Amino acid sequence: MADNLFDKVYNPDVLSCLANLSNDEVFTPPDVANKMLDMLPQELFSNPNTTFLDPACKSGIFLREIAKRLIKGLEKEIPDLQERLDHIFHKQLYGIAITEMTSLLSRRSVYCSKYPNSKYSASKFDDVEGNIRYRNIAHTWVNGKCKYCGAAKSEYGGAKRKGLETHAYEFIHTINPEEIFNMKFDVIIGNPPYQLSDGGAQASASPLYHHFVNKAKKLSPEKYLIMIIPARWYAGGKGLDYFRDEMLEDIHIKELHDFPVTDDCFPGVNIRGGVCYFLWDKHYDNRKSLTKVVTHNKNKEVLSIRPLKYDGMDIFIRSSIAFNVLEKVKLYSNDNMLDKYVSPRKPFGLSTDFTRTIDFYENRNRLKHPLVCYGKGFQVGYVEESLIKVHKEWVPTWKIMTSRANNIGTELNDDNLNTYVAKPGEICTESYLLIGVGLDLDEETCKNLAAYLKTKFARFCHSLAKSSQDATAKTYRFIPLQDFTKPWTDEELYKKYNLTDDEIAFIESMIKPMDLGSDVNG
Repeated sequence: MADNLFDKVYNPDVLSCLANLSNDEVFTPPDVANKMLDMLPQELFSNPNTTFLDPACKSGIFLREIAKRLIKGLEKEIPDLQERLDHIFHKQLYGIAITEMTSLLSRRSVYCSKYPNSKYSASKFDDVEGNIRYRNIAHTWVNGKCKYCGAAKSEYGGAKRKGLETHAYEFIHTINPEEIFNMKFDVIIGNPPYQLSDGGAQASASPLYHHFVNKAKKLSPEKYLIMIIPARWYAGGKGLDYFRDEMLEDIHIKELHDFPVTDDCFPGVNIRGGVCYFLWDKHYDNRKSLTKVVTHNKNKEVLSIRPLKYDGMDIFIRSSIAFNVLEKVKLYSNDNMLDKYVSPRKPFGLSTDFTRTIDFYENRNRLKHPLVCYGKGFQVGYVEESLIKVHKEWVPTWKIMTSRANNIGTELNDDNLNTYVAKPGEICTESYLLIGVGLDLDEETCKNLAAYLKTKFARFCHSLAKSSQDATAKTYRFIPLQDFTKPWTDEELYKKYNLTDDEIAFIESMIKPMDLGSDVNG
C-alpha cells in the first residue's frame, strides 16, 4: 500500500453525508469523531499496546480515525507500513457492528474492503470479519418486552420481522460482554443507537443508549470511555432516572461537551434536548478536580470547571450562568415553587382518547349537569359532571389549562402561548395540565398567572428542568411563585431576583420567540 493510503483512499465527505440518516442510529461526522478523540492523551496513539473498542459500529468512523492516528504515531516504532497496518488492525482495533449492513460499511471504511480476507484489504485476515464482528442476536422476551433493551415483542418479534433487522444489539444483549472478544480494552468509544419502539401509544420509544454506557462501564476499560449520546438523561425521565443519578454521581467523568441544539453537532439531525459526549477516566476523581464542562452554541464555546451535581438538585444544570440564576431564585423564593400547584397527568381522570367515546357530547342538551371539556387541539365538548371521579374540587375553580408538551428548552420556537384561562365548570382530558390548582385564584389573578408564564424569566426557569417537549408537573419546579394580584414584567422579575446584566443577557439570548399564532384566550 502507498504511504498516502489513508489520505487518498478514504474520503471523509462520504461519511459526512451519512451523518444525518436517522434519529435512532445517527452516524457520527468525521470532525466530531476527531474532536472526541482529541480528549484522549495523544501518547496513546504512539503505544503499540493500546487497544480500542467501538461497541456500536455504524460507519466505522471511530476505528478509521484511530487507525490514522496510530499509523502516524507508530511510525518510529514500526517503520514498515504494511507491518504497521497489520499490527494495528490485528492487535489494536476492535468493533461490534449494530447491523449486518453497518458491519460491511465499517470494514470497508477501516480495512478498505468489506471482506478483510480479500486481496483488496489493507491488512489480510483469515476470515470475512476481521476484528469487526456482527452477530444476529435474538431478543429475550419477558412479558412482551426484551429483558435487555425493553423492545416490544409486538414490534420486533414474530413473523413481522422475518427478513428484517431485529435490532437486538450484541453488546447489550449479553450478561458478560467481556466474553465477546475475551480481552480487556484500554479505550471504549462509540455512538450507540438511541432508542427503540416499546409498543406504547403514539410511537412511544424507550431509550437504548444508557444500556451501552452501563455495559461499557461493566466491561471496565483500563483507561477511558468516550460516548456521544442524547442529553435527555440530564433531567431523567422515561427509563433514565437511575442512569441520570449514576452519571451525576460518577467520580470518573472528567469532561462533558454539551450541545443544546443537535444541529451544532449533527448537521441536519433533530434530537429533542440536544446531545452530549463525555470522557470517562478510570483514574480521575472529579470530587477533587471537578469536571470540565463545555457548552457548544453555534460557533461559540463556553467553558466551566464545576461539579456535575449540585447539592439538592437531581438534574444536570447545563449552564453555569443558569445555575447562578437558579441559586438566586431559590434564595429569594424560599423554595416556594409553582410545581406544588400543577396537576398530575390526567387531571380529571380522562384519557386523551376520551373525546372519541360516547361520554363526550358535542352539545349539552341531553346532560343534567354538563361540564365544558377540552380535548386535544382544544376540541370542545361536554361531559356529565357525575362522570368526574378525581379532583372534583378543581371543577368549580379558576385555573390555567396548558398543553402537556411545549417547545420551551428545545431548539424550536416557543409555543407557550397555548394556555387557556379555564373558568369554573371547565375541565380537560390528559392532553393538558392544570396550573394554579390550590391557589384560590379568581379571574384577574388567573389572567396574571397566565401572563407570568409567558415572561422570558418564567420560561427560562421552566427550561432548566426540561430536556424535551414533555412538560410534566416536575418541570415547573424552578418557576417561583409570585403575588398574582398584580401582573409581572420581565424587568420587575429581573430586579426582584437581583440578576446581573450578564445573567439577563443570557436569559434573553436563550429564550426563543413565541409562536404568536397559537394563543387561545390570552
